[in-house]
Amino acid sequence: MQSITVHELLEWRNTEAAHALIDIREPYERDVSHIGGVHIPMEQILDRLEEIPDDIPVVIHCRSGVRSAAVTHALTNQYGRLNVHNLEGGIRAWAEHVDPNL
Repeated sequence: MQSITVHELLEWRNTEAAHALIDIREPYERDVSHIGGVHIPMEQILDRLEEIPDDIPVVIHCRSGVRSAAVTHALTNQYGRLNVHNLEGGIRAWAEHVDPNL
């Protein structure tokens, strides 16, 4: 399973490197704060696979990186999505290291 740190994601965003960001948290979590990207709650991922690009890197994130690691693992190992990355530490790491106002 591939992972990406919040610093690497920030670099991708700053250099406008092509990538997709998918937030798999519950709607109530996203309502509190988010870092952009597409919202596909974890339980809807398999029903919405067609919304996940396969031609650019995809970063999956949740609150702490645990749920997104499980989704990244499944997408890679069961569905052959090789360009999927788990955001290490999730949105909590983003708030701690990148945007403390989040």
